[in-house]
Amino acid sequence: MPLSAPNNTVDFAPFAGRVSGVLFDIDETLVDLVAAMKDAMVFASSALLPGFTAAGWDDFSALYMADPQRYYDRYVAGEFTFHEQRGLRAQVVFGKLGVAFSAQAQAQWITDFEAAQPRSIRAFADVVPLLDALDAAGIPYGAVSNNVHAYQRAKLNQAGLARVAVLVGIDTVGVAKPDPAIFLEGCRQLGTVPGQTLYVGDNYLLDGVASIRAGLSGVWLNRESMPEPQAPGAESAELERIQVVVTLDEIGDLLGLSAAADSL
Repeated sequence: MPLSAPNNTVDFAPFAGRVSGVLFDIDETLVDLVAAMKDAMVFASSALLPGFTAAGWDDFSALYMADPQRYYDRYVAGEFTFHEQRGLRAQVVFGKLGVAFSAQAQAQWITDFEAAQPRSIRAFADVVPLLDALDAAGIPYGAVSNNVHAYQRAKLNQAGLARVAVLVGIDTVGVAKPDPAIFLEGCRQLGTVPGQTLYVGDNYLLDGVASIRAGLSGVWLNRESMPEPQAPGAESAELERIQVVVTLDEIGDLLGLSAAADSL
């Protein structure tokens, strides 16, 4: 079973003195993308769904984010453009609701969505305090994301996270997580070796398991305390190395930063 974050003492900080850099996933790790996307969905869809209730918008957002046809994964694999996967996912939701969604309506929906989403991009409240602690400790950090560099750079900047200077996207090395190459490029740009680099992300398989396999130390950020998913093909030794936290505040504990600060 994965380990949970330890007590706040140096003796129980498993990465104290062993980590020289930290890499993060972006969406749902540093940036509250779900909230931003829901706001954009409401803006783009209101004309097609007049009088929709708050519960209805919750269901709309949940189905879109669930992406049952895996359109986003197929975009990452090169099957669709980014805008195409956006419209196709919306098409699934409107089809479920029995609402007509013509090609013209879809094109307008994508335009309205893309205009609205940046206005709602925000960093989670636990991000800046952790980055401040890493800066104070002299530990460099960056991000590795399963989207293209320019789109994610704009997102970080909009969220007030321009300080995350190192950013590796799927177009940087031509592969996506779980391919080890994208993690290793993050380490290269950060100037750290994989064995001394922590990777933190909200996806158990793509972030936790995949970073471990790439030679990094993996942390699964489980903000909603969801059950641990199945990991087909993963060795028990790999899974046991994954640390689990429910907030980024716990990363300081894993690195011994909180304990070190308390001793000053």
